[in-house]
Amino acid sequence: MTKITFMGAGSTVFARNVLGDCFCAEPLKGSEVALYDIDGERLHQSYEILCATNETMGAGMKISAYLGVENRKEALRNATFVVNAIQVGGYQPCTVIDFEIPKKYGLNQTIADTLGIGGIMRALRTIPVMEGFARDMEEVCPDAWFLNYTNPMGMLTGFMQRYTGVKTVGLCHSVQVCPRAVLHGLGMADRLDRCKSLIAGINHMGWLLEIRDKDGNDLYPEIRRRAHAYLTNPPDDCKDLVRLDYIRRFGYYCTESSEHNAEYNMFYIKSKYPELIEKYRIPLDEYPRRCVRQIERWAAEWDHIQKNKHREHTRSNEYASRIMEAMVTNTPCEIGGNVINKGHLITNLPEDACVEVPCFVNGQGVHATYVGKLPVQLAAMNMTNINVQLLTIEAAVTNKKEHIYQAAMLDPHTGSELDPDTIVKMVDELIDAHGSYLPAYQ
Repeated sequence: MTKITFMGAGSTVFARNVLGDCFCAEPLKGSEVALYDIDGERLHQSYEILCATNETMGAGMKISAYLGVENRKEALRNATFVVNAIQVGGYQPCTVIDFEIPKKYGLNQTIADTLGIGGIMRALRTIPVMEGFARDMEEVCPDAWFLNYTNPMGMLTGFMQRYTGVKTVGLCHSVQVCPRAVLHGLGMADRLDRCKSLIAGINHMGWLLEIRDKDGNDLYPEIRRRAHAYLTNPPDDCKDLVRLDYIRRFGYYCTESSEHNAEYNMFYIKSKYPELIEKYRIPLDEYPRRCVRQIERWAAEWDHIQKNKHREHTRSNEYASRIMEAMVTNTPCEIGGNVINKGHLITNLPEDACVEVPCFVNGQGVHATYVGKLPVQLAAMNMTNINVQLLTIEAAVTNKKEHIYQAAMLDPHTGSELDPDTIVKMVDELIDAHGSYLPAYQ
């Protein structure tokens, strides 16, 4: 029997979407589902919702819940697939710390879950937890596939693939929504039907290298023309100006949203040029606002759910259920996966980097495809992020504080705003504030 273990099942909305997708896949029906979390209330809520969905849809899943580290091995035992969606430290206290302390030093952020000082700290408190998952998996489910959805994707997936024996692939839905985002955003939705695209780079900064319509016509000349026009006179509802500016400056569109990419570089959030925030419509402190809204929405939704146990689900475009289905049935599918750049899948990025490339999945696992050389300016943009990723992983592996300082200094946004001494002081304060969420650093 297939067993699916969901780590961080208290991520209730995400758990019900990914596992709901599994309930829709005929080859996965009747599987065992193990829900794991350290938050008893949220675990209970996910369990209730998923049991109701299971019954409504007749999926025949056997669902069980496991609370706390002491029950983790049993949750993982004999798993076929392990889905990871944890958030170590949650919104309170850790996300708030990641935003408020840097802000004291004049460092503003938008999302802070992938790069920047917020992404660095999130990785450092998450890697030790994921290492614990890995050691348990090596013991009780050594053949399982670890499907990682937790950010920062490049750092966490890269750590798992380089420093554990667990079969790991990183997953993000920004790949599959990228062509739709640019074509809808530029008024070209009529060209979306059966369009073909090639995307490669790193997570949240994968590049839309090629995009053609169903007849094979290159859509980039028109995309570039419209991007320039939108930047000259942006429509009132256009919130994607950073990515459109990427097209203008670097020639290509990228996978993740403008609010994310605004903080992955040294260009847009600059204390000396505050007018850029308005010009590019950059939502500073966006992630904390989303967290508050999500908490409020969930409280209202949970109240409704308790009164209505009928729970339908429509399969989403998330990759997890399709990977499981492909492996169980040996029926190939294609995904955009995050894998180590072993053998130089992307020739002008380092082999230790975690890259996002097209992958084929079948009964033998995940098979990354060779992409070749990125346009030099795109590889250069990726490297500014990869430098930070590799140094953060090095800090987690060695427990050396100097590598945290180096990662922060080399972060494009942090390094362009703060001097080295201030960066060191800020890092030290963040480490102290995170307390037991971080290991001791030398």
